[in-house]
Amino acid sequence: MIGTIPIFFKKQSKKLLIASLGFASGVMATISFTDLLPSSFSSLRESYVFFPAFLIVAICFCIGVVFSFSIDHVLPQEKMKYGKLYQVGLISCLAIIMHNIPEGIITYLTSSSDLRLGVALTLAIALHNIPEGISISIPIYYSTGSRKKALLYTFISGISEPFGAILAFFFLAPFVNSFIMGLLYAFIAGIMIHISIYELLPESCSYQKINVTILSFLFGLCFMLLGHFLF
Repeated sequence: MIGTIPIFFKKQSKKLLIASLGFASGVMATISFTDLLPSSFSSLRESYVFFPAFLIVAICFCIGVVFSFSIDHVLPQEKMKYGKLYQVGLISCLAIIMHNIPEGIITYLTSSSDLRLGVALTLAIALHNIPEGISISIPIYYSTGSRKKALLYTFISGISEPFGAILAFFFLAPFVNSFIMGLLYAFIAGIMIHISIYELLPESCSYQKINVTILSFLFGLCFMLLGHFLF
């Protein structure tokens, strides 16, 4: 929810919108390439040798991209009440929910077996959840003008993480294994890459402040790399 702070600035700023979209794009791309895909490959390597594991990751990644494209098809721009920017925020919200639920499961399982490692993992996830909040709240607020909608959508995406932990506690812990998590991570990486490259980045570029888009994208990338380095 910390990522919603910019929506309380007094005036809407086009430069802030451009920078937020570019920043969120860099964050999502970095999460996919430095977190989700390596975690997917590492999980599948517990069951398969290098090439089959790589092939499964690639297939699940492509399925995730196609799935995200299909969401675009189901929610075409002309049918969205608030236009393309609202669609970007909505799709980002759905993708982050799908990302946060397995993250909640993993955090619960890790903390149950090693509390010290669980705390470090929680801090790392908390850091990268802040820009995820930005990627939802800014497009929703700037497209609808409603802080309530922006707060609600961001809250739903955020609460999905403890919801994943609750699922693990009551139902999933005995059934979750490295193979299933490997498939999920690659699938979600495909969704996030599609949103980053085909939704957030083009929307940021559409305001024709390319320098701001590039700098904010690089800042998002560096922010996430620093988080990985620290934790």
